Amino acid sequence: MLVTGLPRSGTSWAGKMLAAGGELVYVNEPLNPQHPPGRCPGILRAQVRHRFQYICDDNAPTWLPAFRDTVALRYRWAAELRANRSPYDLARMIRYGGAFTLGRLAGRRALLDDPFAVLSAGWFAERLGCKVIALVRDPVSFVASWQRLGWTVYFHELLEQPLLVRDHPQVLRLRVLVGSQDRIAKAAALWQVTREILARTPGILVTSYDDLAADPRTGFKRLYDYAGLAWTPAAEERVMKACTAPGSRDQGFAWSGLSRTAYRPMDSRAALRAGARGLTQEEIDRIRALTDDACGWPPR
Repeated sequence: MLVTGLPRSGTSWAGKMLAAGGELVYVNEPLNPQHPPGRCPGILRAQVRHRFQYICDDNAPTWLPAFRDTVALRYRWAAELRANRSPYDLARMIRYGGAFTLGRLAGRRALLDDPFAVLSAGWFAERLGCKVIALVRDPVSFVASWQRLGWTVYFHELLEQPLLVRDHPQVLRLRVLVGSQDRIAKAAALWQVTREILARTPGILVTSYDDLAADPRTGFKRLYDYAGLAWTPAAEERVMKACTAPGSRDQGFAWSGLSRTAYRPMDSRAALRAGARGLTQEEIDRIRALTDDACGWPPR
């Protein structure tokens, strides 16, 4: 299965909560072009050239065999050793290689947590048969998170993918912001275009991060049911402990663990209340104005 959504939309959190039931093997961002966590041919034996790499039937011969291996939990030890040999890489290889092997023997499924697959969610659902959950965060909280981290987006990485532009021409609206230093406008535009694409993608479940954070018990039970996972008392206990931990995202952002995920236990309701932190009221109003015509928001 695939959990996706733009970066800082809660994909790591949701993925870890879905894996808490013990039926899945968590795989972190195989389509991330940065190493780590990406560029690991043991996990995905294909060369990722773009952030938000677009995959469709036209370029499937490059991607389908590689992802079939990934979702089947077939780890490519030799390919990984040829590419990555640092102590960290070797530790990560042992961790993932072991998890893939044991997971395959135990009949577990792969769970891909990958925000960079968000524009290709339909392909994962149709061609790989993945259950796809796409998280969408309130645009103010999304932009605020990017602002706090100093992140921006380089739209040429989307516009230089002809198949993406062909299939989703709304991406062309981003051209006017190429080279812009207005990080708020760029993040809001990325949110809006991505939301429109997801709203028109069949075969996936678009889910509100904010609703999930406000009521994790109800929300994750629904996601477990959708994914065909057992919502056992043990799974419920693990999820609720992780979603009511002291502190919140006010603590900031840090990679953690060999998986290089940004997830950490948190009080999800407290994190939700702090979503707009760092923005002025004028900036909040501007983001609302920039995103208020996005189709189908909020997702239900």
